[in-house]
Amino acid sequence: MSSFIERPRYLCPLGGALMAVTAIPRAIPIIHAAVGCAGNIIWGQNGGGGLQVGGYCGGLSMPSSNVQEREVVFGGGERLREEIRNTLEVMDGDLFFVLTGCVTEVIGDDIKAVVKEFQDEGVPITFAETGGFKGNSYYGYDLVLQSLFRNYIRRDAQKTAGKVNLFGIPPFMDVFWRGNLDELRLLLQKLGLTVNTFFTAADSLEGIKNAAEAELNIVVSDVYGVEAAEVFKELYGTPYIALSLPVGPAATDLFLRQVGDALSLDRQSIEQVVEQENRLYYHYLDPLAECYNDLDLQRYSVVVGDANYAVAITKFLADDLGWLPELAVCTDPLEESQQQRLASRLAGLESGIQPHVVFETDTSEIINHLNQRWPHNKSQKYYNAFSPAFVVGSSLDRELAISLGAPHLSVSFPVANRAVLDRGYSGYRGGLCLIEDLLSAAIAGR
Repeated sequence: MSSFIERPRYLCPLGGALMAVTAIPRAIPIIHAAVGCAGNIIWGQNGGGGLQVGGYCGGLSMPSSNVQEREVVFGGGERLREEIRNTLEVMDGDLFFVLTGCVTEVIGDDIKAVVKEFQDEGVPITFAETGGFKGNSYYGYDLVLQSLFRNYIRRDAQKTAGKVNLFGIPPFMDVFWRGNLDELRLLLQKLGLTVNTFFTAADSLEGIKNAAEAELNIVVSDVYGVEAAEVFKELYGTPYIALSLPVGPAATDLFLRQVGDALSLDRQSIEQVVEQENRLYYHYLDPLAECYNDLDLQRYSVVVGDANYAVAITKFLADDLGWLPELAVCTDPLEESQQQRLASRLAGLESGIQPHVVFETDTSEIINHLNQRWPHNKSQKYYNAFSPAFVVGSSLDRELAISLGAPHLSVSFPVANRAVLDRGYSGYRGGLCLIEDLLSAAIAGR
């Protein structure tokens, strides 16, 4: 991995936290940060989130203290109090969430003390310290979850059999978060489970308050939300499992079985769901098989994505679609243990394919990794071109696709060339959607 980050594929922790809070039902963020932070974040989100921006009292209508030189010199506590009071008068919300920026954390404003004053008055308000120097927007999502778990959910809840919490899919940073969460919720409900996903239209603040009733937390990520799951376990004794984001039948079959094993569910019932879903999946896929073969739509591929998608998409291409992913690039800055865990997910794929896995934060270096894997020495007598090829990544990887003469599909943030509403790629139906999008891009020039 490069020692610097070129064309980053994420925002600061405040950005990720803002996206998460605006996705919580009836929640209103209150930003305690310098002038311009909110606007820069929102337009960055707008430019990379499949045209998704805002939410309830989100976007450019978010309250902000907009601290300036005076607050830097004398402290911004009073300015924050003023902003909270004004927000309570103007904004109609059921949960208020104070989020901090770099400046207010550096000057040492006591956010917790200010928030507690309003909590003592009965105001439903909490906070998270999300200064930009703490990480990236994926970590901001984790900090929001940690705050909810520490400060908002009921601590006297009794465990309820068959109730689970599902997280690990950061709103907006996963551009397809709505569809992904909805599909996984539906699948888990088919196992007889009651599912709390925190951020979808089917969720509520009451459901979040009662999250400690869950007997298991399911984190569909090896990175995002894992620290929050540890906090939850420490506070409420709730175990968790960290699984890969399941895309397509092979990964989703495994996902359902792993959840079933963790909850000691009836294996026969699980297999019935798996069989039904596979039957439906291949029923829809079958009419496409003849064209797939006759038009020779198999492709070499390069997958570039975050910690969730780099693994999930590569596995799907190799084990379900029958493509040949030669290179899988994770663009997140990760610790060595996290890198090893992700790399292990792509070892021993059912297809027998062994993609080369790299961790690279410099977008311009990705082509060099491919050249090392697949030397472009056209002077060889029997030159084997990397063709026909396909690049699955973000909007930043369009140049790579052009250099390879390959089609391209934006899946991982930033997605600037697609409009996304409730489309998702998780589960069985998500796999079908991904096949549609991939093959449509492959034949678009016909």
